Amino acid sequence: MCYGDVMSERLTEEELNNIRRRVVELKMEHRDLDAAIDHLVESGTFEELRIKRMKRRKLQLKDDIARLENTLIPDILA
Repeated sequence: MCYGDVMSERLTEEELNNIRRRVVELKMEHRDLDAAIDHLVESGTFEELRIKRMKRRKLQLKDDIARLENTLIPDILA
């Protein structure tokens, strides 16, 4: 289910809970990637391309988290 453009619609409690759950999952993945990147850098055996891909994925996760969290904020101006 895509929640990107549903700000004007009222979400059910179940949909809100699904979004909250997904946000938690994405934050966990983001945190895990951060730890993995740190570990690779600290070990000194890191591959530049691999770390670039991991950082790109972290940015995508951050964007997805922000988008989903915005759907949880009520539209006060409506």
